[in-house]
Amino acid sequence: MQISILGCGWLGFPLAQELLESGYNVKGSTRSDEKFRLLEENGVEAHRLTLPEDLSDCGSSSSSFWKSNTLFLNIPPGRGTENVVQSYTEKIESVRSVLESKNSDIQQVIFASSTSVYPMEEGSFTEEMTDINNTSRPSGKAVLRAEEIICSSDQFETIVLRFGGLYGYSRHPVKQLSGRTGIKSPYKPVNLIHQRDCIRIVQTLLKSEISSGIYNAVSDGHPPRKTLYQSAARHYDVPEPQFDEESDSINRIILNEKLKEEFDFSFNYPNPMDHTA
Repeated sequence: MQISILGCGWLGFPLAQELLESGYNVKGSTRSDEKFRLLEENGVEAHRLTLPEDLSDCGSSSSSFWKSNTLFLNIPPGRGTENVVQSYTEKIESVRSVLESKNSDIQQVIFASSTSVYPMEEGSFTEEMTDINNTSRPSGKAVLRAEEIICSSDQFETIVLRFGGLYGYSRHPVKQLSGRTGIKSPYKPVNLIHQRDCIRIVQTLLKSEISSGIYNAVSDGHPPRKTLYQSAARHYDVPEPQFDEESDSINRIILNEKLKEEFDFSFNYPNPMDHTA
């Protein structure tokens, strides 16, 4: 089975390595010469792709990238991007155009989405509870619009994975918060997922007969921000972040029952408080 990974960064590259070990033929895209060499050195068929990728620009070096069974679409919008909705929509529309063209053999897309599509308000959110006019931030609106663009095609099947905040190994949110003071929402629950579980979910989807749907990919545990990040700071031996105790803390939880039930999935790292990860 052939899989193409559009976006071989912090998640896409280790996913490619795992899939190679499992016997998949893996193609990966990158924009940098350094990552191109890294992909090749690790047995990934490397391709240079810059989006928006217009059909007229699909030369021989990139067109074979689309000759796979499945595409893992893993390109985030970027929070600081100006006109993020427009720029990200253009990228996703360009991908869809290629997927619907004669240059593509892709039968299924697994789209790495985000829980930012949900509003930043009190509640426990299932996959059906989205509104493009009520997302948490502009990047969330961009991602939700991207979901609509990809899912509306009738020429390939799409599974959407709404990942929570990503962490694992050398990456942890506390490293950005370390030493800061006056951080808002100390008791707001976190919605995170470990890199290892992200990879395992994609592997599970590739083996499943389920070919379309939308799923929240968030770990079971939702400890308060203050509890988690101060504990993690002690574990990583960095200055503890300090929180504004008088600021509001909304109880916003992303539910993962659909993913667990339909795929019989259990998390290796169900609780972000496990700092051995």
